[in-house]
Amino acid sequence: MELPAVELRPVRRADFPLVCRWLADPLVARWWDDDSSPDAVEAHYGPAVDGADTTAVYLGMHEGRVFGLVQVYRFDDEPESLAELSTVCPVPPGALSIDYLVGEPDARGRGLGAGMIAAAVARGFADHPDAGEVLVPVVAANEASWRALERAGGVRYATGELTPDNPVDSREHVVHRFARPQGGGASLPGRRTSTAGSRRRRTAG
Repeated sequence: MELPAVELRPVRRADFPLVCRWLADPLVARWWDDDSSPDAVEAHYGPAVDGADTTAVYLGMHEGRVFGLVQVYRFDDEPESLAELSTVCPVPPGALSIDYLVGEPDARGRGLGAGMIAAAVARGFADHPDAGEVLVPVVAANEASWRALERAGGVRYATGELTPDNPVDSREHVVHRFARPQGGGASLPGRRTSTAGSRRRRTAG
């Protein structure tokens, strides 16, 4: 399945007003339970811009227009998330995860979220040669989110109870897995699916 071409670029402080707007969008706010105020966005994303946070934060772009946000991180850098997910499924050393949102309403339902996910997975593998897989837990009720993972090439790996980001949600989660391509390489930006959502697990769009 061919996905839309999506490029990633690092988030910048000049993007923070846009991120505030996206976080305040009702659909995003439903699943990505973050404060959308300027001070909160600066506190959360400023360290990534400055290089003080190991999480890599990107904006997704299609045909020159930004439409969403994705962040890539190592479970080894998130001990609480690692400990909790390990109660549901094996989490190998070096495993990565992502969070993602489609902030522009008119960009939803067009496959752009899946394209951004595929690009982020490829970027994660390229930037972390020791990572063999990307594991993404999502609230089971967030069907649009986990279907985007599957369109991007993720395979359902496990189900189980995890603490939801939004307390109104059930604890039931699904975990999808992306394996590093055979041969150890990773193509960028990763536009084709394969047939072979702690502070995290926030996914929207």
